[in-house]
Amino acid sequence: MATSYWPLAISLLNIKKYMPTAFITGITGQDGSFLSEFLLAKDYQVVGLVSGNFNIGYQNIDHIKDKLILEEGDLLDQKSLEKILDTHPPDEIYNLAGMTFIPPSWEKPTLTLDVNTLGVTRLLELVVQKHQQARFYQASSSKIFGDPEVAPQNETTPIAPQDPYSVSKAAAHRLVGVIRKHFDIFAVSGIMFNHESERRGPEFVTRKITISAVKIKAGRQAKLELGDLDAVQDWGYAPDYVQAMWLMLTNDTPDDYVIATGVHHSVADICQIAFSHLGLDYQDYVTIDPSFIRKEKITSPKGDASKAKKILGWQPQVSFEQMIIKMVEHDQQLLTAGQLP
Repeated sequence: MATSYWPLAISLLNIKKYMPTAFITGITGQDGSFLSEFLLAKDYQVVGLVSGNFNIGYQNIDHIKDKLILEEGDLLDQKSLEKILDTHPPDEIYNLAGMTFIPPSWEKPTLTLDVNTLGVTRLLELVVQKHQQARFYQASSSKIFGDPEVAPQNETTPIAPQDPYSVSKAAAHRLVGVIRKHFDIFAVSGIMFNHESERRGPEFVTRKITISAVKIKAGRQAKLELGDLDAVQDWGYAPDYVQAMWLMLTNDTPDDYVIATGVHHSVADICQIAFSHLGLDYQDYVTIDPSFIRKEKITSPKGDASKAKKILGWQPQVSFEQMIIKMVEHDQQLLTAGQLP
């Protein structure tokens, strides 16, 4: 008598492929939107925290919003976070939300600490109390090093914040480390140096330059006023950096990593690449406005990502020049579509 395999075949077809769940705060931002795309491509279920009070950055996820689960909540409201995590028990949590500018942190230090430090604590409490299976990623910042005496900076560089924003990030960074050790949970911090993209807000100098260059080329703008053209930063490409976040959370051992290019570029370099790609000489259009030069000392950290390269196998894929050109071409498309800010 022949053996029938149909029942087994049918039962196998009914087995759903397991989809890991990732919860992302700051999902509408530059990093959150790129991370969402990255995780969706890896068959994750992606849950994102959005605010009911602010409609910021939704254009970054408009093309994938039907694939996302968006839940209203706030890092200031632990009950809202608890409800989301209980409804969608996460395998991975990426905390990318927060107050992101140094100057406003002097005006609102209490709010800055509440969001950037206590917001992390609220999430970590929920992980410890109810979701210990979840792996937790904290978006740390190179600003925690302040004005470092050694260069380049790595994971052992002394932390010496010099403003409320950096203090809030440094405290959160330390919290992740001590809570990881005390409660034996999988929690890591990525010490991210500056990273840019087509989705950077127009208030950032990189995007301000690429938008202005495109407008000047089209005859929509005459001049671009900037501050210190000699100011330098370690700038990388955001999609490369979100891959590093995922590599940290999928590694066998939780640890903190510096993510950087290790190369300095100046504001003038951005201008040169952006304008020359459009067949223009930036020196014909860029003027210096002293009011744009910050009164406080601007540090220029440079990162050493050798640990991430060795242990995680991470390597940046997009060069600085390629990044700026991508931004220029993106802004050309927005100008043609009538969507430039």
